[in-house]
Amino acid sequence: MERPIIYFDDVGKENTDAIVKVAAERAEELGIKYIVLSSTEGFTALKMAEAVKGKDVKIVAISHQYGLREDGEWEMNEENMKKLQEMGVVVTTQSHMFSGVERAIQKRLGGASRTDVISDTLRAVFGKGFKVALEVVMMAADSGHIPVSQDTEIIAIGGTRQGADVALVVRPAHSQNFFNMQVREILAMPRAKEEPK
Repeated sequence: MERPIIYFDDVGKENTDAIVKVAAERAEELGIKYIVLSSTEGFTALKMAEAVKGKDVKIVAISHQYGLREDGEWEMNEENMKKLQEMGVVVTTQSHMFSGVERAIQKRLGGASRTDVISDTLRAVFGKGFKVALEVVMMAADSGHIPVSQDTEIIAIGGTRQGADVALVVRPAHSQNFFNMQVREILAMPRAKEEPK
């Protein structure tokens, strides 16, 4: 099978419209029923929901966990949340798969965990949006919002900083079975990556 991949010159939200378009098209071509994406404030999720409106596709938006930026606070835009609920979009939040308690241990005791190695490798080699796309798949699976089986394929969307810049076709897995997850297709991604800090 031959399939074109969209490569962006840079990372970031200016790629969101192209990501939404390619994700909607490929979902229709493959008969994919679930699109999982990261959406901190809800703007990317709204664009994706509009693109598949009236189609048999469920949007699962994964937001940042409560307290990520400020204790007890959630970054989701209230107006966007209301619109997403009206459109039937599932919005869920939980600790990041590649950090969570590991980040607390690292801050307190130093060093790096095996989870950090996976996360940093994905981020450095494939880019932050790619890492985020795989992370939100596990978060959606662990929340029970997508089916997980050998035959299931979903579209996963992630981004660098804001918006979306990566779209993948993925066989999902739960976090405890991370190595069962498969990237089946790369639909779009940035050529240049954010430089590691």
